[in-house]
Amino acid sequence: MNNLFLDITTGTIDWSRAQFALTAIYHWLFVPLTLGLAIIMGIAETCYYRTGRQFWKTTARFWQKLFGVNFAMGVATGIILEFEFGTNWSNYSWFVGDIFGAPLAIEGIVAFFMESTFVAVMYFGWNKVSRGFHLASTWLTGLGATISAWWILVANAWMQYPVGCEFNPITMRNEMVSFLDVALSPFAIDKFCHTVTSSWIIGAVFTVAVSCWYLLKKREQELATESIKIGASVGLVASLLAAITGHSSAYQVAQVQPMKLAAMEALYEGGTDQSLTIAAWVNPFEQPNYENSDEAPLRIAAPYALSFLATNDFHGYVPGIHQLLKGYTRPDGTKELSVEEKIKRGRAAIYALMTYRNATKAGSEEVKQMSLKTLRENMPYFGYGYIKSADQLVPYIPVCFWSFRIMVGLGCLFIVFFALVLVITYQEKLKQMGIAVGKLWKNMPLSEHRYLHMAAIALVPLAYIASEAGWIVAEMGRQPWTIQDMLPTWAAVSDLHAGSVALTFFIFLALFTTMLAVEINILFKQIKKGPEHEG
Repeated sequence: MNNLFLDITTGTIDWSRAQFALTAIYHWLFVPLTLGLAIIMGIAETCYYRTGRQFWKTTARFWQKLFGVNFAMGVATGIILEFEFGTNWSNYSWFVGDIFGAPLAIEGIVAFFMESTFVAVMYFGWNKVSRGFHLASTWLTGLGATISAWWILVANAWMQYPVGCEFNPITMRNEMVSFLDVALSPFAIDKFCHTVTSSWIIGAVFTVAVSCWYLLKKREQELATESIKIGASVGLVASLLAAITGHSSAYQVAQVQPMKLAAMEALYEGGTDQSLTIAAWVNPFEQPNYENSDEAPLRIAAPYALSFLATNDFHGYVPGIHQLLKGYTRPDGTKELSVEEKIKRGRAAIYALMTYRNATKAGSEEVKQMSLKTLRENMPYFGYGYIKSADQLVPYIPVCFWSFRIMVGLGCLFIVFFALVLVITYQEKLKQMGIAVGKLWKNMPLSEHRYLHMAAIALVPLAYIASEAGWIVAEMGRQPWTIQDMLPTWAAVSDLHAGSVALTFFIFLALFTTMLAVEINILFKQIKKGPEHEG
């Protein structure tokens, strides 16, 4: 950051954000299925290890084949995503590269050594290594992918909640002072748990949908039925865990990103005993006039639920957009500054940094120490020095509001769906236990529920929509910050011509769309081909 007040065109900023969003969205089409299928194929091969039945080996190899197709595409898009930090966001990379680069480097090492080693054994080690070693390789392949996701999410969580670092005014970089604080921050742990469990849901929905397609076609009946049992069980557990981890994530957001929570809820005027909005009319195409509004129109809400979500107390205090912009006092007496005061302190920090550097060059020790003291006092508000108006700190409320409801609503739908599938699948056992459930569907076996099969297939795109909606909430909700309270997007972007970024945007759009079409085509062909039966 050679220039503290960067003069980069709006077009460059917008196209750079659009290009990164495009890459991230496409990348996340591949990653969750990788993490989800890792569980499915691991369970299937565990059944083979325990029973020795050739059927389970065939089942495991079938899901491993689909895993492999998706895994390769995820690697390709992930590499491009990481390169964009250096090309389009060079000021960001310079400012925090010492911290942000560490988890990415570890992720690369894990992916290269762990995943590449065990994935080779998993695919080519059948009948060449022992069943136990092959089973371990399958689980370690999935574990390697999950550990890679951990380090990526640690890096993302640090951007949302920067900890374990200290600004060095000499190098003008943030430097890591505690690796454990970065790697094990509460925000990182919650983000990892919620993201991975939501990925298991996608793997489960995909497994059940493919199996239901076989049932519709009257093919591979045993594989389909047993895979549905695994997929629905994993899906129900994952859906419930996602709900629990979602609550924990919301609590963390309320503590360190209150503006994101306020945008998610379209909460203009906060306070105690806040209700959680179930539905309201928030125009999806227009930023509401939050300055003159108390709440969204036609609002239906659950009493006290937002206070509990944000504070673990049904009567807890939740600030709204008005309070966050104008400043407020918490119930415990803590005073939160207004945006105007934060901007003043942020500009004081930037000016002190410039004074410090000039004094260092001039050899003026007294001025140097005074400016350093001022810098440290105001450093928590450094990023606000780049803010020109309070409006820049309010995310686009309609996107945050509706994305959150899409995510939560579909999450509830998945819980009901997986529970229904399991009840139908195990209806005979439930009947033996004295639980009469068959009257609802005339005791039909799972293979006869054609509407359920079609619903399962229809849920596949909805599972991806729910997952992408969660990321939209996470990333759009923290705007304008590249790093929360530290660096806004317009101070993080590279000084590139907007036209060149726009050109690469459309190149990437064509490339990623082609890759996605190729993957879908290969997956469809492999599913139609079905499992490979030995001997």
